Amino acid sequence: MSLRKDVANIRVDYTKGALDETLVAAHPIDEFERWFQEAVDSEVEEVNAMSLGTVSGGRPSVRIVLLKGFDERGFVFYTNYESRKSLEMEQEPMAALTFFWPELQRQVRIEGKVERVSATESDEYYASRDRGSRLGAWASPQSRVIEGREVLEARVAEVVKEFEGQDEVPRPPHWGGFRVQPDWVEFWQGRPSRLHDRIVYQFEAGQWQIHRLAP
Repeated sequence: MSLRKDVANIRVDYTKGALDETLVAAHPIDEFERWFQEAVDSEVEEVNAMSLGTVSGGRPSVRIVLLKGFDERGFVFYTNYESRKSLEMEQEPMAALTFFWPELQRQVRIEGKVERVSATESDEYYASRDRGSRLGAWASPQSRVIEGREVLEARVAEVVKEFEGQDEVPRPPHWGGFRVQPDWVEFWQGRPSRLHDRIVYQFEAGQWQIHRLAP
């Protein structure tokens, strides 16, 4: 049988956990912190990798980005402010995030408004990056068409020369962070026979409401 036909027969039965709405934290960030720590402890590879969904003119777009911080205000990642995703979020300041940790048979989905983080936050994170990544932020015209890899490599060489001998590489004005401020968070735990546990937090009337969703 060809792979195209056989792909429908790829199945995994989920048996590693359960999720009870009476036992979860009252705030979704606290529950996320617990789940994230368990994923770290389980040595999930690329534990902070998350899909980011944006929309422009009714056309959705999804890519993987890396979580770089979270607290009660929301979930933070960094990028080029002139990239496609940034322009889409500036036009439509809403986004969706998804974490998938197959080792734990878990998924977390997040939806909410988007805002830029402060310049201070962006500066602090940028300064923590290795020099090559800082130079790369200057060199790459992210999401724009280029004629070949050699164009990018030539631009990197120019930037390396420009900052040669300087200990500090300042943050480019076109680079910084975004924060997704959640108003809807779903915790998904795989269960046998596709009868998964789904607990959703929804921000309503100034407080978080907790519901169970049918799988």
